[in-house]
Amino acid sequence: MISDELKAELLDVGLEAARRAGELLRDGRPADLAVAATKSSPIDVVTEMDIAAEKLITGILAERRPADGLLGEEGADVAGTSGVRWVVDPLDGTVNYLYGLPNWGVSIAAEYLGQTVVGVVAAPMRGETCHAVLGGGAWRDGVRLACRPAAPLDQALIATGFAYVQTRRAHQAEVARRIIPLVRDIRRGGSAALDLCDVAAGRLDGYWERGLNPWDLAAGELIAREAGALTGGRPGEPASGELALAAGPAVFGALQPLLEEAGAWHD
Repeated sequence: MISDELKAELLDVGLEAARRAGELLRDGRPADLAVAATKSSPIDVVTEMDIAAEKLITGILAERRPADGLLGEEGADVAGTSGVRWVVDPLDGTVNYLYGLPNWGVSIAAEYLGQTVVGVVAAPMRGETCHAVLGGGAWRDGVRLACRPAAPLDQALIATGFAYVQTRRAHQAEVARRIIPLVRDIRRGGSAALDLCDVAAGRLDGYWERGLNPWDLAAGELIAREAGALTGGRPGEPASGELALAAGPAVFGALQPLLEEAGAWHD
């Protein structure tokens, strides 16, 4: 069992790393920012700033917690000996960032023996940082977060996202077409971490997406849960790359079977 002292230490490290990376990304973005590489497809991009931010974060973690493991989106994968592993997305919402849109963030989570115990999501262009500690609630800059009260599904504002692989995108568009008539409206923000934080803050009633990676999910999913949201995937399964869903309990209970019926979990 993890001690309160260790959770507090991990939160302190996570907050520092997210703050410093967020400042680098906000203040250091070059006017001629260009694509440095692509990942799953030509439109799934990495910029030089993704790489710089991950390098900064890994340096902080190595200095302050040298025995910990690390999994990062831009290639960091280090086994540790402490039981702690950091799961890092140095720039969630890279395409937004590339285009100068403000909806992007730095996502840092700490796992202990495989369980996420700390999550931090910094959103520099919003001037906000959300965090959660397992069992300690979810917070945004000193204000405790709570997901929205129960609402009928037809009054729920739901966010989703789309993959960068064309065949998957086509199926995701069909799933969204089936869900849109049943809800208040759908949003596509472009950052899974911020969408999960917005569920936690009551800015969204729910969010679903297929194809997320551990670094997309880890911090935001803990923040949503600690704010009272339910999270999961297909019925009886945890949130994963197959399907991730977060919502207040009533909306979660209504939306999950609809996503299952629509086949949101397959391409």
